[in-house]
Amino acid sequence: MAKIKKKHTEGASRTYTTRNRALKKLQVSLQDFRRLCILKGIYPVEPRSRKQANRGSTKLTTFYYSRDIQLLLSEPLIEKFRAHKVFLRKLQHALGKDDLTRARSMDTNRPTYTLNHLVVERYPAFADALRDLDDGLCMMFLFATMPIIKGELVTGDIVNECRRLSTEFMHYVIHTRALRKVFLSIKGIYYQAEVQGQPITWIVPYQFSQRVPTDVDFKVMATFLQFYRTLMGFVNFRLFTTANLAYPPHLDEAMDESGVGLGSLKVESQRIEDLISAREQDGEAPQVTDQQMAQRLQTLGSKLQTLVEPKEPAYEAVEAADVEDAEGSPMFANHVIFLSREVPRHSLEFVLRAAGGRVGWDKASGGGSAYAENDRAITVQISDRPAQGHQYLDRTYVQPQWVYDSINAGRVLDTENYLVGQPLPAHLSPFVEYQDGDYVPQEAALAAQGFEGEVTNLQPEDVDAEVSEHDDGVDGESADESEADDEVDASIEKQYKTQLEAERAGVPFSAYAAPAADKGKKGRKVDRKAEEDAERQKIAISMLSSKKRKAVNRANAETYKRKKDVNALKTRKAQLAKH
Repeated sequence: MAKIKKKHTEGASRTYTTRNRALKKLQVSLQDFRRLCILKGIYPVEPRSRKQANRGSTKLTTFYYSRDIQLLLSEPLIEKFRAHKVFLRKLQHALGKDDLTRARSMDTNRPTYTLNHLVVERYPAFADALRDLDDGLCMMFLFATMPIIKGELVTGDIVNECRRLSTEFMHYVIHTRALRKVFLSIKGIYYQAEVQGQPITWIVPYQFSQRVPTDVDFKVMATFLQFYRTLMGFVNFRLFTTANLAYPPHLDEAMDESGVGLGSLKVESQRIEDLISAREQDGEAPQVTDQQMAQRLQTLGSKLQTLVEPKEPAYEAVEAADVEDAEGSPMFANHVIFLSREVPRHSLEFVLRAAGGRVGWDKASGGGSAYAENDRAITVQISDRPAQGHQYLDRTYVQPQWVYDSINAGRVLDTENYLVGQPLPAHLSPFVEYQDGDYVPQEAALAAQGFEGEVTNLQPEDVDAEVSEHDDGVDGESADESEADDEVDASIEKQYKTQLEAERAGVPFSAYAAPAADKGKKGRKVDRKAEEDAERQKIAISMLSSKKRKAVNRANAETYKRKKDVNALKTRKAQLAKH
């Protein structure tokens, strides 16, 4: 006799488990379970059949993979959470008995835990950590600008740590010239950097006073932030060490209090050559051991031989390397840029330094500026005021958008379109990738072709000609209804005149209609072929299965909607160009 199988031991009921069953299995509270899931990267799932997964019940509940809950049984953080609860209970007991000495002693020996093992578990390779760094950076920059909330989880230590970690990452981007894209939006400033081949995108809020919302659960955000702080510490250490930079960089507290910003962190190199040169500049001669001296004496003969008999290819290689370095120089390497007090200094300083520029700013924006406003080395001054109190003739006054558009274009743009007081060109998002059939703005098309200049200076007939070239196959009413009506009236009038002339000449109607019929045969053939193709396509779609037919119809509907939107935008643009 075969063994009778028990219910709910196979299939979806075994693959998934509910949150209540997970709480009973782990013997933790709901708050600790949420923290564990966030820290371990375990998220709810949606089964195909909720009834089968819930053992026949249709009650709304949250499902998790049973394998993930099984892994949480061996997580050491559960014991740490239980120890912390015991500590809080004992501390409350001591405070209730007014035993302040014992309470202070217990608070000094408060149990702590780290999340280092979770970073290693979740990201076995460094590339995995870089791919998952976008959310962590956004959280770091958000809390770095948050005000300190008393009685909440946003303390001064957390804000300062987020500010330090975000500034360290910005220093690495500056050092490696990794910044690729910048976009100013209503939410904040989007940045994208390429770090070891991985694109990393994050958003930075504007430097305004932040209003803390009351409908946000800061407990959940603090749990995410706790993990991201640990992750950013690991990532920054790895990035700095691979770039031969000392970690952590030294913080100058005096410069930090004066509002220097990025300059308050002193990034030092770890290369032997740089360390030796730094010691020589400080007046400290590097100590050479006997073993190092013996190695130098052994290689002295080969070095002298290369100096006496130099080889021609070596010089050619050096010249080629010099040319390559000259061609690959940073974008703003030849510019000294001064920032007026009304422009966003922190964002512009980061972007300009990441592109190799030298930056100075007004005293009202903070201390530590390397250039004063009257310095003759300044070539460009970024200002957002139409009227300047005093203008220097040896520099160019531009608006801040010139810097961001130059970064997105990959070259220093002409300053003619960005002069102070002039209307700015459209600031297009560099994160948009246009596909076939999408509407491409004229500014983006010209920028892709390397065109520099104002698009608004184009002649109206050029715009109409360009629109007419891309307006084939527009569904619905066109923008030029009056012109279309005029063309129809002209064709009817021309046909009427031709009939009158044929009647005067005595040409019979059959002979007159024959050429017109011959001319219309080609058009009818083309229309008949198009109708046959459409009919063949309909027959092919009808022979598909229901699932595939729905997918094809859905794709055709999306294509039609995209074309309709593009044609509407083109029509609107043509109307605006006329007016």
